[in-house]
Amino acid sequence: MYQKTIAQSVELVGIGLHKGRPVKLRLEPLPVNSGIVFFRSDLGVSIELCSNNVVDTQMATVIGKDSATISTIEHLLSVVYAYGIDNLRVIVDADEIPIMDGSAASFALLLDEAKEQIQDAPKRVIRIKQEVTVRDGDKYATLRPSDDLKYSFTIRFAHPAIQTQSYEISMSIDTYKDEIARARTFGFLHEEQYLRSKGLAQGASLDNVIVLDDKKILNEDGLRYKNEFVRHKILDAIGDMSLLGLNFVGHYDSFAGSHALNHNLTVELLKESANYEIVELEFESEKSMVRAYA
Repeated sequence: MYQKTIAQSVELVGIGLHKGRPVKLRLEPLPVNSGIVFFRSDLGVSIELCSNNVVDTQMATVIGKDSATISTIEHLLSVVYAYGIDNLRVIVDADEIPIMDGSAASFALLLDEAKEQIQDAPKRVIRIKQEVTVRDGDKYATLRPSDDLKYSFTIRFAHPAIQTQSYEISMSIDTYKDEIARARTFGFLHEEQYLRSKGLAQGASLDNVIVLDDKKILNEDGLRYKNEFVRHKILDAIGDMSLLGLNFVGHYDSFAGSHALNHNLTVELLKESANYEIVELEFESEKSMVRAYA
């Protein structure tokens, strides 16, 4: 199996979730072994995608370098990671990725338009060799060995529209598009009001967030999936795991995980070389690991 980039440059314009301003996003192909590189065109600053460049995880995953930051990267990266794109330049003219409809569906359509370009170098992935777990009270996120790529997630909210939800997927591009990509971000009305008072969530609306009051969902069209909330948590986790710098093969599992826990998990995994190995997917013996990225 070989590395992939995109066959042609593509772009879109959308509103930033927190500033509420238009953001132009452009994706461009990169040569082999370049990785995913972000570029703030308004500042002329490049930021490589790696866990060392994470500067904030409170409301979203935020990367930064030389006083330049880019927020809410996880939805876009969820698609890039699910599609197995290895080399890509992500250009924005502001400090956040556009929120679009609150899911990853628009970014999936953008990559479908760009089409993939197979490159002349073997695909490199991280294979999980031993279990690594990070915790915050009863919350946890884990990576464990597997010959497949799986995501399992459980959430629990004391809200009648959510309560306890669990979901698991074995990853493939088709599975991701059918079961995960359209799941939207969600938030509570009282939190949105607080965030707005702090100058955040200025671009949030019922068009890009599932909003809940104390008892119900406020969006007139309801949910896209019965368990859309936990599916979006998997969407976020896929994007956050891209901070490993390479696709991985293993089993991600979490209870009540967050951007902060996901970041801590990537740091903890990479801390010890015994936890993982980097494998080239060009050998017959690695065929079982190829399924997730085919």
